[in-house]
Amino acid sequence: MSIAKAQQRKIPGWKLEIVTELLELVKKHPTFLVVDLTGIPAKHVQMLRKKLNKKAVLKVVKPRIALKAFEAAGLPVKELEPVMTGQVMLIFTDMNVFEIADLVQNFVTKDYYGPGETVDKEIVIPEGNTGLPAGPILSTFGRLKIPTKVQGNVIYVAKDTVVVKPGDVISSDLAALLQKLGLALKEIRVKIKCGREGNLIIPGDKLKLNIAEYEDMIKSATTDALKLAVELVIPEPVVLQVVFTKAFKQALTLAAEAGFITAETAEYVIRTAQARALALAAEISKYAPELGLEVKVQAPQVQPAERKEEKEEKKEEESKELSEEALAEGFSALFG
Repeated sequence: MSIAKAQQRKIPGWKLEIVTELLELVKKHPTFLVVDLTGIPAKHVQMLRKKLNKKAVLKVVKPRIALKAFEAAGLPVKELEPVMTGQVMLIFTDMNVFEIADLVQNFVTKDYYGPGETVDKEIVIPEGNTGLPAGPILSTFGRLKIPTKVQGNVIYVAKDTVVVKPGDVISSDLAALLQKLGLALKEIRVKIKCGREGNLIIPGDKLKLNIAEYEDMIKSATTDALKLAVELVIPEPVVLQVVFTKAFKQALTLAAEAGFITAETAEYVIRTAQARALALAAEISKYAPELGLEVKVQAPQVQPAERKEEKEEKKEEESKELSEEALAEGFSALFG
């Protein structure tokens, strides 16, 4: 229905003003979120408004009036109708829909639990000084099965005590005690019903981003791509740097195995021969007493770091995978 037709049907002027304002916001900003305000304290909304100052415009609206504005703006009303129920707020912005959703979802304030509320996580009364004087309140601790002791007329909790588990209901005793202890443990955050980016409507559950997971996926994909590029010897500076490092280590290993001595390989050839000789001597020493021989076995003079490097080189040769050092060099070249 157009605004002109609405005027002909004598719709109240204040409603027309709101529809006109929302229509202007829809046209001005390519993105908005539909947020559920059910059970959200006004204080949280005020703090969220302050948090998003200069980044977004927040409007608490009546669903039916907002739908009139959406219809006038040519948005897919049928997709928006299911979420435009109850107490809702629209957040208009020029930011990317996922970026604004991340800001809103991660904005949390704390409040006290009230009697009859269901918790979604464990609540623990911590051990230590409560700051409460001994008196009738000790009976409350007793009913809640929280072990206490009194020192200097002050109540101390004897040990960390779980008072409710996920799915439990807060009792009036516990609600009162949490307030006296200053434990505002209830996390307040709004629920996003959906987001609009241009003419695309995205459900709220699709707007949650797991940044750490995406970073791991990108790192894994980068590692796999680098490994494949090295195997194919693609002529790119980053790839060739890793290829040369890998080829050099493989050449040293081969030279040591074959006994091929040059200025670069002599140390590795001698080290390998020494290690084999010592290993053979150690094996022979097992049978020396039977043969009437005395064999003195000297421990290999190889530094732990060097032994580890040789094992990694051997493992690399067998599995045909890149070493950690080579990958590190590749990542360094890729990402600076």
